[in-house]
Amino acid sequence: MSETLEITDVLSDADLFDRTETAVRAAGLALDERFGDVIPYASRDELMRALAVNDDTVLDILRPRLTRLRPQAGWVEDELDGGALPPGEWWVVDPAEGNVNHLHALPDWAVTATLVRENKPVLTVVHQPLTAETYTALAGGGAHLDGRPVHVSGTADLGLGIVATSQARPDEDDDVVRRIGSSITAMLFDALVVRTSVPATLHLANVAAGRLDAFWQFAGARADLLPGALLVTEAGGRISDAQGRPWTPHSESFLAAAPGVHAEAVATLSR
Repeated sequence: MSETLEITDVLSDADLFDRTETAVRAAGLALDERFGDVIPYASRDELMRALAVNDDTVLDILRPRLTRLRPQAGWVEDELDGGALPPGEWWVVDPAEGNVNHLHALPDWAVTATLVRENKPVLTVVHQPLTAETYTALAGGGAHLDGRPVHVSGTADLGLGIVATSQARPDEDDDVVRRIGSSITAMLFDALVVRTSVPATLHLANVAAGRLDAFWQFAGARADLLPGALLVTEAGGRISDAQGRPWTPHSESFLAAAPGVHAEAVATLSR
Protein backbone atom coordinates (compact mmCIF):
# COMPACT_ATOMS: atom_id res chain seq x y z
CA MET A 1 0.00 0.00 0.00
CA SER A 2 1.33 3.45 -0.85
CA GLU A 3 2.13 6.03 1.85
CA THR A 4 -0.69 8.25 0.62
CA LEU A 5 -3.23 5.47 1.00
CA GLU A 6 -1.90 4.60 4.44
CA ILE A 7 -2.38 8.20 5.57
CA THR A 8 -5.83 8.43 4.02
CA ASP A 9 -7.04 5.13 5.44
CA VAL A 10 -5.49 5.21 8.90
CA LEU A 11 -5.39 8.79 10.13
CA SER A 12 -7.99 9.72 12.71
CA ASP A 13 -9.17 13.31 12.92
CA ALA A 14 -6.82 13.75 15.88
CA ASP A 15 -3.81 12.50 13.88
CA LEU A 16 -4.86 14.56 10.88
CA PHE A 17 -5.11 17.56 13.17
CA ASP A 18 -1.51 17.14 14.40
CA ARG A 19 -0.15 16.87 10.85
CA THR A 20 -2.19 19.87 9.74
CA GLU A 21 -0.66 21.95 12.52
CA THR A 22 2.83 20.91 11.41
CA ALA A 23 2.07 21.92 7.83
CA VAL A 24 0.59 25.29 8.81
CA ARG A 25 3.60 26.11 10.99
CA ALA A 26 5.97 25.32 8.12
CA ALA A 27 4.01 27.57 5.78
CA GLY A 28 3.95 30.32 8.39
CA LEU A 29 7.73 30.25 8.61
CA ALA A 30 7.99 30.94 4.89
CA LEU A 31 5.62 33.91 5.18
CA ASP A 32 7.50 35.19 8.21
CA GLU A 33 10.70 35.27 6.15
CA ARG A 34 8.98 37.69 3.76
CA PHE A 35 7.89 40.07 6.54
CA GLY A 36 9.69 43.35 7.13
CA ASP A 37 9.54 46.55 5.12
CA VAL A 38 6.34 48.15 3.87
CA ILE A 39 5.69 46.98 0.30
CA PRO A 40 4.81 49.99 -1.89
CA TYR A 41 2.13 49.86 -4.57
CA ALA A 42 0.65 52.58 -6.76
CA SER A 43 -2.39 50.81 -8.23
CA ARG A 44 -4.90 48.07 -7.44
CA ASP A 45 -3.11 45.79 -9.91
CA GLU A 46 0.20 46.26 -8.08
CA LEU A 47 -1.53 45.58 -4.78
CA MET A 48 -3.12 42.38 -6.08
CA ARG A 49 0.22 41.15 -7.42
CA ALA A 50 1.89 41.75 -4.05
CA LEU A 51 -0.91 39.92 -2.23
CA ALA A 52 -0.65 37.02 -4.67
CA VAL A 53 3.08 36.59 -4.05
CA ASN A 54 2.41 36.08 -0.34
CA ASP A 55 -0.46 33.69 -1.05
CA ASP A 56 1.61 31.66 -3.49
CA THR A 57 4.54 31.44 -1.05
CA VAL A 58 2.30 29.76 1.50
CA LEU A 59 0.26 27.65 -0.90
CA ASP A 60 3.38 26.17 -2.50
CA ILE A 61 4.07 24.59 0.89
CA LEU A 62 0.62 24.08 2.35
CA ARG A 63 -1.44 22.81 -0.56
CA PRO A 64 0.64 19.72 -1.44
CA ARG A 65 0.97 18.76 2.23
CA LEU A 66 -2.75 19.05 2.98
CA THR A 67 -3.69 17.37 -0.29
CA ARG A 68 -1.42 14.47 0.58
CA LEU A 69 -3.08 14.17 4.00
CA ARG A 70 -6.60 14.26 2.57
CA PRO A 71 -6.51 13.73 -1.21
CA GLN A 72 -10.27 13.20 -1.40
CA ALA A 73 -11.01 16.63 0.11
CA GLY A 74 -11.85 19.52 -2.17
CA TRP A 75 -9.93 22.78 -2.11
CA VAL A 76 -11.60 26.19 -1.87
CA GLU A 77 -9.76 28.30 -4.43
CA ASP A 78 -10.88 31.78 -3.33
CA GLU A 79 -10.58 32.71 0.35
CA LEU A 80 -13.06 35.56 -0.18
CA ASP A 81 -15.88 33.23 -1.26
CA GLY A 82 -18.92 32.83 0.98
CA GLY A 83 -21.96 30.59 1.15
CA ALA A 84 -22.33 26.86 1.67
CA LEU A 85 -19.93 24.33 0.18
CA PRO A 86 -20.95 21.28 -1.85
CA PRO A 87 -21.27 17.98 0.07
CA GLY A 88 -18.15 16.23 1.31
CA GLU A 89 -14.86 17.39 2.77
CA TRP A 90 -13.14 20.66 1.89
CA TRP A 91 -9.97 22.41 2.88
CA VAL A 92 -10.74 26.06 3.59
CA VAL A 93 -7.39 27.84 3.72
CA ASP A 94 -6.41 31.46 4.09
CA PRO A 95 -2.71 31.46 3.20
CA ALA A 96 -2.20 34.98 4.52
CA GLU A 97 -5.12 36.02 6.70
CA GLY A 98 -4.56 39.75 7.11
CA ASN A 99 -2.40 39.83 3.98
CA VAL A 100 -2.73 43.60 3.60
CA ASN A 101 -1.37 44.01 7.13
CA HIS A 102 1.65 41.90 6.18
CA LEU A 103 2.33 44.18 3.21
CA HIS A 104 2.16 47.22 5.49
CA ALA A 105 4.56 45.72 8.06
CA LEU A 106 1.74 45.44 10.59
CA PRO A 107 1.80 42.42 12.92
CA ASP A 108 -1.82 41.22 12.61
CA TRP A 109 -1.66 38.34 10.15
CA ALA A 110 -1.72 34.56 10.25
CA VAL A 111 -1.86 31.34 8.25
CA THR A 112 -5.05 29.31 8.67
CA ALA A 113 -6.29 25.91 7.56
CA THR A 114 -9.68 24.40 8.35
CA LEU A 115 -11.10 21.04 7.34
CA VAL A 116 -14.84 21.32 6.69
CA ARG A 117 -17.00 18.22 6.54
CA GLU A 118 -20.59 18.54 5.30
CA ASN A 119 -20.37 22.29 5.91
CA LYS A 120 -19.23 21.90 9.52
CA PRO A 121 -15.65 22.74 10.54
CA VAL A 122 -14.06 19.71 12.19
CA LEU A 123 -10.54 20.99 12.80
CA THR A 124 -8.72 24.27 12.47
CA VAL A 125 -5.23 25.68 12.92
CA VAL A 126 -4.51 29.42 13.14
CA HIS A 127 -0.80 30.20 13.37
CA GLN A 128 0.70 33.65 14.00
CA PRO A 129 4.41 33.41 13.21
CA LEU A 130 5.35 36.80 14.68
CA THR A 131 3.96 36.00 18.13
CA ALA A 132 4.64 32.25 17.81
CA GLU A 133 1.03 31.65 18.90
CA THR A 134 -0.99 28.78 17.47
CA TYR A 135 -4.71 28.48 18.09
CA THR A 136 -6.21 25.07 17.42
CA ALA A 137 -9.58 23.39 17.74
CA LEU A 138 -10.88 19.92 17.05
CA ALA A 139 -14.64 19.38 17.04
CA GLY A 140 -15.54 17.91 20.42
CA GLY A 141 -11.98 18.33 21.67
CA GLY A 142 -11.96 21.92 22.88
CA ALA A 143 -9.98 24.96 21.79
CA HIS A 144 -6.32 25.48 22.63
CA LEU A 145 -3.61 28.10 22.45
CA ASP A 146 -0.16 26.55 22.15
CA GLY A 147 -1.58 23.34 23.58
CA ARG A 148 -3.26 24.97 26.60
CA PRO A 149 -7.07 24.93 26.83
CA VAL A 150 -8.74 28.30 26.34
CA HIS A 151 -12.20 29.51 27.33
CA VAL A 152 -14.31 32.53 26.49
CA SER A 153 -14.60 35.30 29.03
CA GLY A 154 -16.97 35.31 31.98
CA THR A 155 -18.03 38.91 31.36
CA ALA A 156 -21.76 39.32 32.02
CA ASP A 157 -22.18 43.02 31.23
CA LEU A 158 -21.66 44.37 27.72
CA GLY A 159 -20.88 47.73 29.28
CA LEU A 160 -17.72 46.15 30.70
CA GLY A 161 -16.84 44.34 27.48
CA ILE A 162 -14.23 44.80 24.80
CA VAL A 163 -15.80 44.02 21.43
CA ALA A 164 -14.52 44.02 17.87
CA THR A 165 -15.64 44.08 14.27
CA SER A 166 -13.94 43.78 10.91
CA GLN A 167 -14.39 44.78 7.29
CA ALA A 168 -14.97 41.55 5.40
CA ARG A 169 -13.85 42.78 1.98
CA PRO A 170 -12.29 45.93 0.51
CA ASP A 171 -15.25 46.68 -1.79
CA GLU A 172 -18.47 46.05 0.11
CA ASP A 173 -21.75 47.31 -1.30
CA ASP A 174 -23.26 50.50 0.08
CA ASP A 175 -25.84 48.77 2.30
CA VAL A 176 -23.21 46.66 4.05
CA VAL A 177 -20.97 49.70 4.59
CA ARG A 178 -23.88 51.57 6.21
CA ARG A 179 -24.70 48.59 8.42
CA ILE A 180 -21.08 48.39 9.55
CA GLY A 181 -21.05 52.09 10.41
CA SER A 182 -24.34 52.06 12.31
CA SER A 183 -23.38 48.93 14.25
CA ILE A 184 -20.10 50.48 15.36
CA THR A 185 -21.98 53.56 16.55
CA ALA A 186 -24.43 51.40 18.49
CA MET A 187 -21.63 49.41 20.12
CA LEU A 188 -19.78 52.62 21.04
CA PHE A 189 -22.81 53.52 23.16
CA ASP A 190 -23.25 50.06 24.75
CA ALA A 191 -19.80 48.44 25.08
CA LEU A 192 -16.76 49.59 27.02
CA VAL A 193 -14.34 49.57 24.07
CA VAL A 194 -14.83 48.88 20.36
CA ARG A 195 -11.99 47.66 18.16
CA THR A 196 -12.25 47.89 14.36
CA SER A 197 -9.53 46.21 12.32
CA VAL A 198 -8.76 43.27 10.07
CA PRO A 199 -8.52 40.30 10.02
CA ALA A 200 -11.62 38.69 11.48
CA THR A 201 -9.96 35.40 12.37
CA LEU A 202 -7.61 36.98 14.90
CA HIS A 203 -10.48 38.78 16.64
CA LEU A 204 -12.32 35.46 16.86
CA ALA A 205 -9.25 33.74 18.26
CA ASN A 206 -9.14 36.42 20.94
CA VAL A 207 -12.82 35.84 21.75
CA ALA A 208 -12.04 32.13 22.16
CA ALA A 209 -9.14 32.98 24.48
CA GLY A 210 -11.23 35.33 26.63
CA ARG A 211 -9.25 38.40 25.52
CA LEU A 212 -12.27 39.91 23.76
CA ASP A 213 -15.90 39.50 24.74
CA ALA A 214 -17.61 39.61 21.34
CA PHE A 215 -17.00 39.94 17.63
CA TRP A 216 -19.47 40.71 14.86
CA GLN A 217 -19.27 41.13 11.11
CA PHE A 218 -21.62 41.75 8.20
CA ALA A 219 -21.20 39.61 5.11
CA GLY A 220 -17.95 37.68 5.30
CA ALA A 221 -16.03 34.85 3.75
CA ARG A 222 -15.76 31.21 4.80
CA ALA A 223 -12.02 31.49 5.36
CA ASP A 224 -12.57 34.44 7.71
CA LEU A 225 -15.32 32.93 9.81
CA LEU A 226 -15.13 29.12 9.87
CA PRO A 227 -11.83 28.86 11.82
CA GLY A 228 -13.05 31.31 14.46
CA ALA A 229 -16.50 29.76 14.62
CA LEU A 230 -14.98 26.43 15.62
CA LEU A 231 -12.52 28.05 18.04
CA VAL A 232 -15.22 30.06 19.81
CA THR A 233 -17.71 27.19 19.94
CA GLU A 234 -15.13 24.81 21.37
CA ALA A 235 -14.09 27.48 23.88
CA GLY A 236 -17.65 27.70 25.22
CA GLY A 237 -18.85 30.74 23.29
CA ARG A 238 -22.05 31.35 21.37
CA ILE A 239 -22.31 31.73 17.59
CA SER A 240 -25.30 33.27 15.79
CA ASP A 241 -26.15 35.90 13.25
CA ALA A 242 -26.46 39.50 14.46
CA GLN A 243 -30.16 38.96 15.23
CA GLY A 244 -29.50 35.90 17.37
CA ARG A 245 -30.63 33.33 14.81
CA PRO A 246 -28.53 30.22 14.06
CA TRP A 247 -25.57 31.11 11.88
CA THR A 248 -24.89 29.29 8.60
CA PRO A 249 -22.49 30.11 5.75
CA HIS A 250 -25.50 31.68 4.00
CA SER A 251 -26.14 34.16 6.83
CA GLU A 252 -25.74 37.87 6.10
CA SER A 253 -24.17 38.58 9.48
CA PHE A 254 -22.12 36.82 12.14
CA LEU A 255 -21.80 37.20 15.90
CA ALA A 256 -19.51 35.33 18.28
CA ALA A 257 -19.71 36.19 21.96
CA ALA A 258 -19.18 35.04 25.49
CA PRO A 259 -22.50 33.64 26.77
CA GLY A 260 -22.84 36.43 29.34
CA VAL A 261 -22.94 39.21 26.75
CA HIS A 262 -24.46 37.46 23.74
CA ALA A 263 -28.05 38.59 24.34
CA GLU A 264 -26.98 42.19 24.95
CA ALA A 265 -24.84 42.16 21.79
CA VAL A 266 -27.82 40.88 19.78
CA ALA A 267 -30.01 43.64 21.21
CA THR A 268 -27.43 46.29 20.31
CA LEU A 269 -26.91 45.01 16.77
CA SER A 270 -30.65 44.60 16.16
CA ARG A 271 -31.47 48.27 16.77
